[in-house]
Amino acid sequence: MTHCPECHAPSVPRSCEDLFQKLLALDHSRQPPWGPLHGVSVSCFLLQHHSRIPAAGAAAPWAILHAYLEGGLDSVNRRTGRARRSNSHRGHDNAPVTTLGTAVPATNRPPTRFRYTITDVAQDGGFPASGFPERVQAWAAATVDAWTSRPS
Repeated sequence: MTHCPECHAPSVPRSCEDLFQKLLALDHSRQPPWGPLHGVSVSCFLLQHHSRIPAAGAAAPWAILHAYLEGGLDSVNRRTGRARRSNSHRGHDNAPVTTLGTAVPATNRPPTRFRYTITDVAQDGGFPASGFPERVQAWAAATVDAWTSRPS
């Protein structure tokens, strides 16, 4: 069986990239349960596919996952709202986005195996609504766990 070189998920019948594009289409519909979890889903995907981590680094996706795991979707919404306002030329909230006191993982040696990946969230490839939030929760937890439990 062929596996993704970055997260080790099976790449047959669909690659991680194909599944991610499908998930983004659902996210951008802004319909629950997909739309509200967009930031969490993207953060999981980026941290499990290190080649896709933006040049700015892993701080933002890392902070989003920690906010989600520690305070749920409301915490993520507060965090992303602050970030959005601070990025706006009209914004008055110029406070830096923090990582909740949790060190951002180094990206020079990212994990390459995760106990839960986008293929698990996708189930049949269609990201069924039933159980989606629980699957994203498991994805986020597995992502943080892999990054924090890897050997130095």
